Amino acid sequence: MALRLVGAGVGRTGTHSLKLAIERLTGAPCYHMSELIGNREGVPVWHAAIDGTMPDWEQFLAGYQATVDWPACAVWRELAHAYPDAPVLLSTRSSTEAWYGSMEHTIMQAVSQPTTDADHARHRALTMAMLRQFCPDWPDPAAVRAAYERHNETVRSVVAPGRLVEWQPGDGWEPLCRALAMPVPDEPFPHVNTASEFRESMDLGDATEPPGAA
Repeated sequence: MALRLVGAGVGRTGTHSLKLAIERLTGAPCYHMSELIGNREGVPVWHAAIDGTMPDWEQFLAGYQATVDWPACAVWRELAHAYPDAPVLLSTRSSTEAWYGSMEHTIMQAVSQPTTDADHARHRALTMAMLRQFCPDWPDPAAVRAAYERHNETVRSVVAPGRLVEWQPGDGWEPLCRALAMPVPDEPFPHVNTASEFRESMDLGDATEPPGAA
């Protein structure tokens, strides 16, 4: 089964909502960072890919019809090359500050928490590898903001206009349905994993925070 959609948008751009929406449209799994929860076998494969050694994508992603979020967005170019007929989906936020605010209150705090669990440590090592690939000066705030803008502009400059699909939280079903040539479902678009929900799931406590998206 070939990928029908390659996600190039980084985390905290509505990717968990996109995962659920794409799965509703295609009837097949969409690869998201959450797929690695409890999956020890996938962690070294992604770690190797981020280091430049790609797996056999057909075998590794067998059964999936789309990717969104990290770690797949870290190798979006390679996936776009492997699946040349798949549209490339760039999810973004309304502004760099909206994205950074969500990152600051979720992922950036989560990766700074100490862990003694071996599985968590393996996942943390993968997460830090992809974050440092994304921004070599991680977690410098100015550098992280610049990395986000640079990543999005690179996707826009590399992907042919007819292949690129841009989406922001609030855009709903229509851009996805056009990309997949499918009718718009007669149901609300899923909205999940806000910054508050992320913090609760990671036991990060309460904080004053802007509205967030996965």
